Amino acid sequence: MTESQLSTEEQVESLWSLGGLTWTQLAKRTWAAMNRNDVMSTASELAYNFVFSVFPALFVLLTIFGLFAQQHSQMQQTLFSYLGQVLPPDAATLITKTMIQVTQASGGGKLTFGLVFALWSASQGTAGMMSGLNRSYEIQESRPYYKTKGIAIGLTIVLAGLALLALIIILFGGNIAQTVGNNLGLADVTVLVWRVIQTILAICLITFAFALVYYFGPDVKEQHWYWITPGSLIGVLLWLATSFAFRVYLHFFNSYNKTYGSLGAAMILLFWFWVTGLAFLVGGEVNAEIEHAAAVRGHPEAKAPGEKAA
Repeated sequence: MTESQLSTEEQVESLWSLGGLTWTQLAKRTWAAMNRNDVMSTASELAYNFVFSVFPALFVLLTIFGLFAQQHSQMQQTLFSYLGQVLPPDAATLITKTMIQVTQASGGGKLTFGLVFALWSASQGTAGMMSGLNRSYEIQESRPYYKTKGIAIGLTIVLAGLALLALIIILFGGNIAQTVGNNLGLADVTVLVWRVIQTILAICLITFAFALVYYFGPDVKEQHWYWITPGSLIGVLLWLATSFAFRVYLHFFNSYNKTYGSLGAAMILLFWFWVTGLAFLVGGEVNAEIEHAAAVRGHPEAKAPGEKAA
C-alpha cells in the first residue's frame, strides 16, 4: 500500500511507534525492501548525479556569496574549510581547487549569467533523490515533468539556502562567541560551548534538509509534515558514521592515490557520494516501511509491498 489512509493524528502517533513494528521487525523489513528495490544500484545512480551536480551547486552558492561583499571571502573560506571536515581530505582538495579555478576564471557577469544554468544542473542531483524515493515507496512517478522539475529546482534552492544559513551561523556565531568570551575573560569556554552548539545546529539543519526531500520528493499523496522522522534521523546518523569511518580508513589505509594516481581523489569523491546516496536511501526506506506498516495496521485487508497474499 503506497498511500497513507490514516488521519493526521493517527499518522503522527504511529510515526514514532514505528507503525506498530518493533525495531527488529523494522530492520528486517527495511533490509528486505533494500534488496527488493536494489538500493545499492540506486545509490550508484545518485553518486553519478551528485558528481555532475556538486560543482554547479557550489557555483550557485559562490554566486550568492557575491551579495555579501564584505563577508564574501570569509564565507568562501569557511565553506571550503567545512568541506574539508565533511569530505575525505583528497576529495575536499579536488573540489576546492576546481572551484577556485572556476571563480578566478569567471567575472561577476559570467557568474550571474551562469547562475540559471548552474541551478538547473544542480537540480539533477535532487531529481535523482526524488526518483530514488519513488523506488523506496515502490510507486511510479505520475506528476508531469514541469512539476517534478519545479520541485527539484525549488528543493535545490532551499537546500542552498540552508547551506548559506549554516555558513552565516558558523561565521557570525563564532565571531560573537569570541567577542563575548574576550569581554568576560572566558574566551576558551565560550568558544568550546559554541562549537558544541554549532555541531548540534549543523546536525539539526542536515536532518531538516533530509526531512524536506523525504516530504516533497516522492510522489506520495496525503503525507503529513514532520520536522524529524525516524528515517531522516537514521539517514543522517548513518551518513555521519560512514563518512567518519571512511575518513579513518583513508587515514590509515589510503591506497587510492597509489593505485589510481591523479584519479585517486576522484575515486574517493565518487565513493563518498555513493555512501551519501546510500545513507539517504536507507532513511527513505525506513520511512516508507513505517508508513506501509501504519497503513496496513489501519486497514488490515491491505498488503504492504512485497507481502505475499495469504
